Amino acid sequence: MKGSMEMNDDCSIQIRGLSIHVEMEGEPHLPTIIFLHGFTGSTATWREVREQFRGSYRTVSIDLTGHGKTTIPENPERYSMEEQIEDLNELIEQLSIQSFYLVGYSMGGRIALGYTIKYPEHVRALILESASPGLKEELEREQRRNADALLAKKITENGITSFVDKWENIPLFESQKSLSEKKRQDVRTERLQQSEIGLANSLLGIGTGSQKSYWDELETLNTAVYLITGEFDAKFVAIAREMKNLVEKCRHSIVPEVGHAIHVENPSIFATMIKEYLHQLKEEENDTSMGNNPYI
Repeated sequence: MKGSMEMNDDCSIQIRGLSIHVEMEGEPHLPTIIFLHGFTGSTATWREVREQFRGSYRTVSIDLTGHGKTTIPENPERYSMEEQIEDLNELIEQLSIQSFYLVGYSMGGRIALGYTIKYPEHVRALILESASPGLKEELEREQRRNADALLAKKITENGITSFVDKWENIPLFESQKSLSEKKRQDVRTERLQQSEIGLANSLLGIGTGSQKSYWDELETLNTAVYLITGEFDAKFVAIAREMKNLVEKCRHSIVPEVGHAIHVENPSIFATMIKEYLHQLKEEENDTSMGNNPYI
C-alpha cells in the first residue's frame, strides 16, 4: 500500500484487522492536513472545509472506528483511545506521511491530542476544535461511564432514528437550529447513516469517561497547538482557556456566533482561521531558520 495512493482517493485501507475508510485529495508533495471527526460524524463532515485547502494542501480525512464506512468491531475495547492511536499511527505509516498538521473535532480532538502526546515527532501542529484532554477526576469519569453506558443501551434498544431525534436537540447543538434547512438535513443524514452498535461501542470504548485524562501531560507538549472554540459553547471555551495556560506553544481563538461544531456552522471562517494559523507558523519557522535576521 505504501506509495500507491493516488492524488484523489476514496478508499479503504486494512489496519490492524480493521478496514478503515479514508478520503484524500491533493498532490503527495503538498503539506498534509489530517482531519478527525467527532462522535456521530464521518469523512463527510469535513468536505466543505477541505475544499478551501484545495491546491495548497493535501487533505486526508478518516472514518474513525465504528463510524462511517470503517469496520464496526463487536468488542467495545477495540474502540479504546490506545487502540485508535495505534490505528492512526499505522495508517499514517501506510500512507507514507512523514509529518502533517492534525485537526480534530470533539471526540476526534481527544484522539488527536492523545496521538500527539504519544507521537509528537510526526505532528507539525495540532489544531483542536471544541475538544478536551478528558475528565480530571476518577469520580467524574465513573459518572460519565455510567451515563454513556445508559445511552449506549438506549441506542441499541431503540434504534438510530430515536437516538438522532434526541441527540440533535441536546443543548450542545442548540446553535445549529439557526442553520439552513439543507445544512441541518445534511447533518441529520450523516448521523442517521451510522450504526447502532458502532455508536454504542464508541460511547463505551472511547467516551470521555473511558479514556485516561491527559491534563497532567499538557505541560510536556512541545508541539504548536491551536485551540478553536465557539462563542456559544461556554463549557469548551472555559476548557480551552485552562488548556492554554498549560501548553507552552498555544493559541486560542473564540469564533463569534457559533456553538460546538464550528466547522459545520461556519466552515468558511473555520478553514480561513486554520490557513492563517498555518501561514503564521510557516513565517515563524522561516524567521527561526534565519536567526530572526531580516537581512539574511
